[in-house]
Amino acid sequence: MSLRSRLSIATAAGLLAAAAAVTPAAADDGWDPMGGNGNNQHDPSGGNGDHHDPRLARGVVTAGTLALRSAPNRGSQIIRFAHKGDIVSIFCKWEGESVQGNPTWYLLTDGTWAWGSARFIDTIGHKPRRC
Repeated sequence: MSLRSRLSIATAAGLLAAAAAVTPAAADDGWDPMGGNGNNQHDPSGGNGDHHDPRLARGVVTAGTLALRSAPNRGSQIIRFAHKGDIVSIFCKWEGESVQGNPTWYLLTDGTWAWGSARFIDTIGHKPRRC
């Protein structure tokens, strides 16, 4: 693995760790990345069926089964899986390991923070911001 690849992975891992460290502070400002319905259950519609936080982008999974990972590369730990047609909340995007020619990865906020390759997630509406 090249020094450039290792540096990119280390940077992305650092950003993920920073995002995890900031998460409790973000929760204190009343922002709920799950949509804010207070019952801690995943509702892809955004909580109450008609609310969607404008700070999040949304996407639809296009792969049959998509492994969501702890870092933006295929060698990192699998956190959970998403399935074709699932609607996901995208916090931000980052460049990581290229997957079939696409180096973009999305940091998802659906219940757990996990990275998914943009190669298998089509955005809905506005594009996600950079991490």
